Amino acid sequence: MSEKIQKILASAGLGSRRQIEDWLRAGRITVNGKPAKLGDRITRDAKVRVDQREVRLLNPTHTKVRVLLYHKPEGEMCTRKDPEGRPTVFDKLPMLRNSRWISIGRLDFNTSGLLLFTNHGELANELMHPSKSLEREYAVRIQGKVTPSMLTNLRSGVTLEDGPAHFESITDEGGEGTNHWFHVIVKQGRNRLVRRLWESQNVTVSRLIRIRFGALTLPRMLRRGKWNELTPEEIAQLNPKTIQKPLSEFPKPKRVVNKRLSSTKTTNSKVLRLKRNNEADEEHVPIKIKPRKIQKTTHQDKRKSNFTKPKRKGHSTRRSS
Repeated sequence: MSEKIQKILASAGLGSRRQIEDWLRAGRITVNGKPAKLGDRITRDAKVRVDQREVRLLNPTHTKVRVLLYHKPEGEMCTRKDPEGRPTVFDKLPMLRNSRWISIGRLDFNTSGLLLFTNHGELANELMHPSKSLEREYAVRIQGKVTPSMLTNLRSGVTLEDGPAHFESITDEGGEGTNHWFHVIVKQGRNRLVRRLWESQNVTVSRLIRIRFGALTLPRMLRRGKWNELTPEEIAQLNPKTIQKPLSEFPKPKRVVNKRLSSTKTTNSKVLRLKRNNEADEEHVPIKIKPRKIQKTTHQDKRKSNFTKPKRKGHSTRRSS
């Protein structure tokens, strides 16, 4: 069955649909040796190349969906390669086979906080699509005096260069002077939206941290530059419709159980008894085991046994004087 090329490449983990559409416009993708165009439909057995490199098109139902929650520090670029050689958010992520990590949204160079990555292009497209209107919550430190009229303007909406925008909610978290914090929520992923909204009121954002994306919050114990991988249950809470594979088919983690080793003090007689009992169960024939006779030894027997010990080679029984 043929599907749109951007959908197949996104499901293979090469990028989001928007990224692949940009590649198609730039002529970076070929199908069976011919340049691909936006809107072309292909099958999964087609030979696809991106930047002259052949791409392996895996069936998304056979690929495990993975999502990483990354704590981005300030000073990292949300790109794979930076022309100026600055560090990127992809430098610290684990390696993938036959796919690549896709960033779900972006954060500015001077913005830190929660950033999601996945190897599932359809999931990334669903979470970034404007129609989903997922909430993004930020902690903002403001330099300048904030008046109630400013907050009213930011809630009702202001006009920016790319259209009107507003905060869904604003919470005053306290502080004075240059250390006044607010928590704000937006439902759009436009470029530098939070900073531009505050700058429209003639105040400056000195620090910006994303603390929530949808239902996921930034863990307090997750250090900067570190990541956590979500469980299949947590991934299903993000958007169950985009995951074609049911949770029951995901490989469960193996439980390591410390098995006790069998006792090394088991004697040959005990092993023999077990074997004979098993044979008796199979044949349904009762077998009587005679009790082992224990001979009592006296003090004189012990003295006699000391003199009857066999001689070892190279040793003498005489005591040294």
